[in-house]
Amino acid sequence: MSSQGSAGVVTVERAGHVLLIGLNRPEHGNAMTSGMLTELAQAYTQLEDDEQAWVGLLFGHGDNLTVGLELEEIRPHLDDFEGLYPAGTVDPFGVRGRVRTKPLVAAAHGWVITAGIEMLLNADVRVASEGARFAQMEVQRGILPFGGATIRMPREFGWGNAMRWILTGDVFDADEAYRLGLIQKITPNGKHLQGARIIAERIAQQAPLAVRAAMAAARTAMLDGEQAGRGALLPALHSLLPTDDAAEGVRSFVERRTAKFTGR
Repeated sequence: MSSQGSAGVVTVERAGHVLLIGLNRPEHGNAMTSGMLTELAQAYTQLEDDEQAWVGLLFGHGDNLTVGLELEEIRPHLDDFEGLYPAGTVDPFGVRGRVRTKPLVAAAHGWVITAGIEMLLNADVRVASEGARFAQMEVQRGILPFGGATIRMPREFGWGNAMRWILTGDVFDADEAYRLGLIQKITPNGKHLQGARIIAERIAQQAPLAVRAAMAAARTAMLDGEQAGRGALLPALHSLLPTDDAAEGVRSFVERRTAKFTGR
């Protein structure tokens, strides 16, 4: 199944419990228009609302993940950026509106510029091909990153590493992205989607309620501090214990077989 609008294209397809979300303007390097951002928000919302979609997988069709925003087309929307996202939808950059609670794996290749890096930073696990190239170059265009890079880069890279790339807009390669923690795995060229899909499907084999609870607990500790994280653990555990999946987890352990989780 795909979702298509007049200003951009985003493909959406569910394979088992994995929802594949593809940027599909390859003739323009997957540069993102206002319509594409709206479609992305709708795709992320589908991930959140579809009970059978347990994990998302973001990727780019063609030769690049994305060369960033189509700035000339996007500029008139910046005064009312939230207007790009219909009410109740999930922001693909995770800086406003509804919060995504399901895991998202991202596959990067070719050019990954500005908003592309920010979408990676808002994913949970990131894979890139060895030939991928990255740049957070907003300062070269007279603006600043506004999709989360200034929030997440210092936290994930460390202050000096983040400022090195944010304040220069220089290009860096997959090895540097791996050193920084922007990506967790480097694949041979052309194998990035396969590598990311292996991880996404592995996550989808686990108990989905437990996966989301573990993500939420980690996010609480990261955003609100260790004390808040400690306080969230037992309530989260107690919410999982009565579930069918928790019972199945115990049964499968005792019976020495692979668990069959249902999300209940």
